[in-house]
Amino acid sequence: MEIPTYPYDQEYKGLSLQFQLELLTDKCFRKCLAKQLFRIVTFTEDDTIFNTKTIKISNGIDFNEIKLKSEQKKSDSSFHLIGVAEVHPWHGFDRLMKGIGEYYKNKHEQKVYFHVIGGIASSEMFIFKQIIQKYNIEDYIIFHGTKFGKELDDLFEQANFGIASLARHRSKITHIKTLKNREYAARGIPFIYSEIDSDFEDKQYILKAPANDSAINILEIISFYNKCNCTPSEIRNSIKNLSWKNQMQKVVNESSNI
Repeated sequence: MEIPTYPYDQEYKGLSLQFQLELLTDKCFRKCLAKQLFRIVTFTEDDTIFNTKTIKISNGIDFNEIKLKSEQKKSDSSFHLIGVAEVHPWHGFDRLMKGIGEYYKNKHEQKVYFHVIGGIASSEMFIFKQIIQKYNIEDYIIFHGTKFGKELDDLFEQANFGIASLARHRSKITHIKTLKNREYAARGIPFIYSEIDSDFEDKQYILKAPANDSAINILEIISFYNKCNCTPSEIRNSIKNLSWKNQMQKVVNESSNI
């Protein structure tokens, strides 16, 4: 059985009664279920979950399905941030929007845009609209909705920098290996996140945000990007060990001990 994020109870906070009932059912039976399992596969650093031993792997990538971004000339006129997710509070995109608001309040000349791709929970959109209206940044936050294939590839071609999760602390998560971090790296784009991901902590193309609710410093992102000399190919090649084939081999090897 796979439990990708743990603990996960906080992820249900604020969701509908249906989800609360699902969580209640889970709480009633999960330890009994865990006793029937040989191992629990997880992307966390936990040795056991619900008293059952784990197999720790990383989220994997199918490199054949993800297009490598073309090399891009750096520009002083505009800077494009991209965030791809089914947006929830733990993504912390509100932190970035506040940062963009503060950036424009200080009247910087370089234009910064944030492209949000994916569905957005209504509660999150309400928060986003409040921030956008407060700072008057309607022209700089662009909601594209869900995109796939060439449309998504084209948006990545325009993008300079990726926005991964910025608020996993809201769901009490410290260590996690999210798929989005790996997808950005497979695209060949530098990015920012706030959790601890052991596969990326030492990478030169990674900018770490503090695990709190402060506004993200946009000038810091731009400065980091301008100093980052990693090419898209170099970024992609740095995670070749994260293919699904390599990661699932760990499960196969452990399962041979049954």
